[in-house]
Amino acid sequence: MKNTNWTLDTVHSEISFKVKHMMISTVTGHFEDFQATAKTEGDDFKNADFNFSAKTESINTKNKDRDAHLRSDDFFNTEQFPEMTFVSKSFDGDKLVGDLTIRDVTKEITLDADFNGVAVDPYGQTKAGIEAKGEINRKDFNLTWGAVTEAGSVVVSDKVRLVIDLQFTKEA
Repeated sequence: MKNTNWTLDTVHSEISFKVKHMMISTVTGHFEDFQATAKTEGDDFKNADFNFSAKTESINTKNKDRDAHLRSDDFFNTEQFPEMTFVSKSFDGDKLVGDLTIRDVTKEITLDADFNGVAVDPYGQTKAGIEAKGEINRKDFNLTWGAVTEAGSVVVSDKVRLVIDLQFTKEA
């Protein structure tokens, strides 16, 4: 069977994360500059190959000071490590397994995934939608900055929840 290539529709896609702040609230952020591709053997996406990259400089948490701190060596060190990447190993429609690289660390992660199907838009383009969620420990990827409040609360949780919503366009 012939491979089908899919490109990311960035207007209808988002890569975001959620992390506890002082263990009492949740901060949400996302990456504004990212790309992804998929390669399938049909329109069902079973065993699809996914490649993803995001420019770490494009992080946005709606707070300029926090974003500058996240770009520093305390976290992403965007000068030395300008991209984070994900390369899939397997996708069965429910689980997406692959290698996530942040900074100089690559680790296998498993995301819960929902393949939402394929549809043709009003312009005749074939689209496919996928949602994935999971959790990583930021310290596993050398994002090790830490501070504690006077009351003993952790300022930034080690656990980071990933929320990924992707829409792909089938290449002609």
